[in-house]
Amino acid sequence: MEARALWLLAVVLTLVSSSSSGQYVGLSESQCAVPGTDRVDCGYPEVTPEQCNSRGCCFDSSIPEVPWCFKPLQDTECTF
Repeated sequence: MEARALWLLAVVLTLVSSSSSGQYVGLSESQCAVPGTDRVDCGYPEVTPEQCNSRGCCFDSSIPEVPWCFKPLQDTECTF
């Protein structure tokens, strides 16, 4: 029984960690496609992806030495 509980815990933790990586809560992937040199910092040191997303920002740690938590591109509307 104990081995089964540990296995279930491992499966749940794996699913949770894989589902949160690379996703942008409430934002489209295109809104978060901001080049590293154009990123505007939206976080603070050691911000987690969840904390960043809850602020309405994008999180991408794949580019070193640029903000990992940054403001998304804004959808523009043309009004006359």
